[in-house]
Amino acid sequence: MRNILITLSFCLFSIVAKSQDTSVENSTFGIQTGFLGIWVHNEYKLTNQIALRSEVGLDAGIYGSDVYGKSGFFMVPAITLEPRWYYNLEKRVHKSRRIDGNSGNFLAIKTTIHPDIVLFDSNDNINFVPDISIIPTWGIRRNMGRHFTYEAGIGIGYVHFFNKKNTIILDEPDIIINLHLRLGYRF
Repeated sequence: MRNILITLSFCLFSIVAKSQDTSVENSTFGIQTGFLGIWVHNEYKLTNQIALRSEVGLDAGIYGSDVYGKSGFFMVPAITLEPRWYYNLEKRVHKSRRIDGNSGNFLAIKTTIHPDIVLFDSNDNINFVPDISIIPTWGIRRNMGRHFTYEAGIGIGYVHFFNKKNTIILDEPDIIINLHLRLGYRF
């Protein structure tokens, strides 16, 4: 009976010790690229399931006009701060799946600022209106090997355009969609 109790105690201690390791990483740093941009990011651990992601990058855009007959491509800087809740880490560990590099499903509140700076414009005549957006987002991140990752997310949120003189902003709802698919490298 004593041996059974010692064995059960050891197994219980092992399970408790294993569950304490289920957490986001203290800090992870990487670079990502997608269809319309390139970004450098860092995620810093706040709790076992919540990380604060900070990101600096270049968002790209494509524009066109039937009135002026011009179309083009532009790139503007983007600064993002995004708390992420990785809600399925325990489930992934119990199924023997990877959680390194914060691999898992997440819910986030993506807050992005685009300043009035155009770094590249194919026509050299764009007037960019700065904005701030807040978008609740659901997404996934997975690892491919030791350093490569992919990430996908979707969300709908609010955008506020900072009006400037001599610009016309249509009187439309201030709704923005976040749909991203990114490939990345984790250092």
